[in-house]
Amino acid sequence: MTTEKRSHTPWFLWPFVALWKLLATIVELTGRFVAMLIGIVFIVIGIIVSLTIVGAIVGIPLAIIGLLLFLRGIF
Repeated sequence: MTTEKRSHTPWFLWPFVALWKLLATIVELTGRFVAMLIGIVFIVIGIIVSLTIVGAIVGIPLAIIGLLLFLRGIF
């Protein structure tokens, strides 16, 4: 008889876990190199969009997601 050990994630960390799982899935499906290219594109688009104050609401998270995707592709 085998027992699975699942870690319980607190509710307030769920968005970060979901984002990390999404990034992991993207890396698995597209490969490391393509994920790094997509990460660089997200970073550039995020910086361009965040040049306006209203665009910063979308641009900063987009750049952060791009950075996470790029780092995931490296490591």
